[in-house]
Parts: sequence; C-alpha cells; structure tokens
Amino acid sequence: MKFGIHIGHMGGPLGEMRKLWKFADAKGFDWFSVSDHFQESPPRGGDMDCYEAIATLTAAAMDTTRVRLGSGVYCVAYRNPGLLAKSLTTIDHLSNGRVDCGLGAGWHDVEAKAYGYAFPSIGPREDMLEEYAQIMRALLDPEQRRANFEGTHFRVVEAPNNPKPLQPRIPIWIGGRGEKRTLRAAAKYADGWNGAYIGPDDWKHKGQVLDRWCETEGRDPKTIMRTVNLGFYLGVDAKGAARAEEKFRSHFGTGDRADRTGYLRGTVKDAHAMVDQFRALGCTRLSIAFREGPYDWDALEAFAAEIVAKG
Repeated sequence: MKFGIHIGHMGGPLGEMRKLWKFADAKGFDWFSVSDHFQESPPRGGDMDCYEAIATLTAAAMDTTRVRLGSGVYCVAYRNPGLLAKSLTTIDHLSNGRVDCGLGAGWHDVEAKAYGYAFPSIGPREDMLEEYAQIMRALLDPEQRRANFEGTHFRVVEAPNNPKPLQPRIPIWIGGRGEKRTLRAAAKYADGWNGAYIGPDDWKHKGQVLDRWCETEGRDPKTIMRTVNLGFYLGVDAKGAARAEEKFRSHFGTGDRADRTGYLRGTVKDAHAMVDQFRALGCTRLSIAFREGPYDWDALEAFAAEIVAKG
C-alpha cells in the first residue's frame, strides 16, 4: 500500500503548505493532493483561509520531483472541462508527467451560491459528472487529435489539446460515496475511486458496491485503483494526541461528524491498527488529510518513519 498527503480546505499558512508538499516528496509518500474549494466548509462557518486548487497544485509541481499530483475531486460545476484539461495538461508538463485528474459531483451548495455558480440538484450533477469524465478522457488522450462530444450539459467541437500530455494515460479518479450514481460512474469511466473520511467497514462496503457496478458494466473490478483519505489528528505521545484531539473538536465539534470513523486519532502507534485494516482490504493508497496549519511535524515525522517507510 502506498501513502499520500491531502490538504483538505487548504487553510495554510502558505509556508506550511509548501513545507508539507516538500515533506511528502522527501519522505516516501507517492501522492500529494489539494481540495477544490473557494471557502472553508461547515461546520466552522467558512471564514478560514482557503487557497485555490489549480494555482496551489501548480506551485506544488514546481517544488517537487517525485510525488504524483492531484485533487480529491475537481467539482464539475466549477470549471468548463476544456479549461480543466488545459490546466492539468500544463501541470503535467511542469511536473514532468506526474499529474492525475480527480472528478466529483460536488456538494457544497452554500459555496456555489456565494460565488454565483449554478448548482443543480444531485441528479443533474451526476449527469454532469458522467459527461465531464468522457470529455476529459478524450482531451487528455495523446493519440486523439481533436475531441468532440455533445451532451446535455457540456460540449466540445473539434477541440484540440496541444501540447499533448506527457503521460500516455493521465489517470482519472472519481471520488464520492454515492452508491447509485457515483460508484457506477467510477465503474464506467474511472481508473480509480477515492472514498474520503470513512472507516474500513464503510470503505469495504462501498468497494463491494463498486464491484457490483463493475459486473453490471462488464469491467474487471481489479482494474480500478481504490484509495482512502483519512483525517490526520495524531500525536507522538499522550500530550500530542491531546492537542490533536483539541484540533479535531475545533474542526468538527461534538456532533455527528465527531463520531465518524474516517479519522486517525490518538498517537501514531494507535494508527497502525486502522492502516493495517485498509492494507488488508486491498487499499491502493491511504492519504492523510489536513485542513489547516500549523501541522504537528513531530507526528508527521513519526508517521513517515513508522508507517510509510514500512510500506
């Protein structure tokens, strides 16, 4: 199993974020990703700093040499697919062929309304996701001279994407937990599926649903990479764990979110059990996720040494 680092709502400070992706590049992680938001999400009210995803990932591409670079998902309501294809192709060249494409139907309607984006109900957004994935595959294909697609929500007509990506096939990921549409879209169009902030039991169940959709679509389920993002709230000792727990409570309060299982909490030693469960389930990559700095660098160093280095 491989490991990654994800910056959730990218609260900075910017120097900490740059240090984090350089840390990922140097310490054996194979992945660094950002979230596609314009403001911090609830329950904190949206007032936290939030840097833009494409610009941030471009900076990470220039500062790193080996980690793959992606997003949890780019929301299909926020960018024209042609624009995203051009942006990712540019990052592919800047990174010497290390970019991935993550797509999702989105969820943060408050954010969309704040910035004036049309944000239809989930059904049409799932339709948008399926169209978007097909257009991205066409535009990112180095062998395809021009792309054509006519859909309900998106269209491209004789669209070139020059220069072509350096990679022969940029991986397309579909992220989300929706069993009726999102996981089916992953089975139809994606190279990988990412389940975020769910524990091993829920992740296993979603994977079984994905397997069934693969059967429906006539696809070998083993051809889909499967990853998870887990919130990182760990310390190296009891005192550090207490600080991490305080940060967790400041992020999520004491409501339903606080009881979810998709977070690493306690000490780094405590994290071994959940990591081992995901490894046993065939997880391709486990990414630890952050919302804002400053980060606990002692805990990060220990995680890299005690868990990442052991594979």
